[in-house]
Amino acid sequence: MRAIILSGAGRYADPWHPYAETSARLAELVAAAGYDVEVRDDVDAALAALRDDVDLVVVNAGDPDGPVPDGVEADAQVEVDDTALAAAMDRGIGVLAMHASASSLRDYPAFDHAIGARWEPEVSWHPPFGEARVHLVGTHAVCEGLDDFTVEDERYANLRLLEVIEPIAEHEEGGVRHPLVWAREFGRSRLVYDALGHDARSYDSAGHRALLARALEWLSHVPAPTADDRRGAAGPTSAT
Repeated sequence: MRAIILSGAGRYADPWHPYAETSARLAELVAAAGYDVEVRDDVDAALAALRDDVDLVVVNAGDPDGPVPDGVEADAQVEVDDTALAAAMDRGIGVLAMHASASSLRDYPAFDHAIGARWEPEVSWHPPFGEARVHLVGTHAVCEGLDDFTVEDERYANLRLLEVIEPIAEHEEGGVRHPLVWAREFGRSRLVYDALGHDARSYDSAGHRALLARALEWLSHVPAPTADDRRGAAGPTSAT
């Protein structure tokens, strides 16, 4: 299996997230899941040239319209080519979208449809970075065998829901539960969004690493069967 990690740099960098550091930690986890891993920080070029043999895309990048760190030059005149990503989604691919990716790849309709919810300025927010309790919810395969855990991280709240999602984990803030990790299936592709992963401390949590291992295992089963495939596998039915 082959995986590409899109790591925030250039217009996908920001002053808050150490993408090179977290992408390196993600590369270790993805490799442990059985993938040959390539980390790319030329995000737009990597997506334009996305090959047919890529089974997993990990998005670990920031808002292309947001501020960039001091000393970083971001070319605002980028010609975006969504063709290869859209074709990959059609044929069946796994997508692991991490943390700030809720505000990333805004120019890519295929990703915009896939992720399920977005960070919306002046609506979405996060409490201060610190220790948080992650509550596993639902019956999705990614949850199987996992327990609630703690993590040092930044947790997003009030993301704007755009599509149907299947919650995997939540966090509580001010007495309200917010979706933190979810899964989606669309056509033959699968996506897991994980709002954790602000910096390397997030990956020091054994519980978070276990959750990501389960997510990567589920994402590896692509192309996923569609509803029509499942009906066909069940065989014909007869009227009574």
